[in-house]
Amino acid sequence: MIVSKNARLGLLTAIAAFFVFSTTAMAQVEHHSQVSIQGTALVTKDTNSDSSPLSQRTTKSGGFLVGYSYQFNSWAGAEGNYGYTQNTLNTAGSFGQSSIRSDFHEITGAFVAHIPVNARGVRPYALAGAGALVFNPTDDARRINAGIDRQTKATFVYGGGVNFDIAHNFGVRAEYRGFVYKAPDFNLGNLNLDKVTHLAQPSVGFFFRF
Repeated sequence: MIVSKNARLGLLTAIAAFFVFSTTAMAQVEHHSQVSIQGTALVTKDTNSDSSPLSQRTTKSGGFLVGYSYQFNSWAGAEGNYGYTQNTLNTAGSFGQSSIRSDFHEITGAFVAHIPVNARGVRPYALAGAGALVFNPTDDARRINAGIDRQTKATFVYGGGVNFDIAHNFGVRAEYRGFVYKAPDFNLGNLNLDKVTHLAQPSVGFFFRF
């Protein structure tokens, strides 16, 4: 295919403009990296099966969330996070009731959109991404519930928050995250609801920028 001289010139101009814009936008960000640690609350929606009398309820719990984020330019960035808590999944059905306590790990990555505001030291953002939720039964739960096993569920994560600058490179972060994933069953067929559930995770903590 023959490309005209004007088309080639236009393409080169567009590429040059892109790099100029990216460089300019990058220069507007004083600190590109940020680490954070937050205390979290986890509230999971109760879930009911449409085809059986099964229902699930997960106990509310508190945990922590650590993360690293990188801001590419004035509006776009990316971050990775790890979170931990421990809670109990109560499942009721025709067999009676099952209670499984497990370590809960979250590993996620997300795109971060930074939202410009006319308030010094206030930096709101929105995020969306994906990751994995790991449900690992405790030793006591394994002894009581024969046949259960660790299970990993893929998840979609969304949310947003605000970074409040206290000092030049230190501040407070308040955030909300929502997780959408398939309800766990610890690889036991009689606990399988085959339903999608939702986890709400508000948090607050500190960050350090560099």
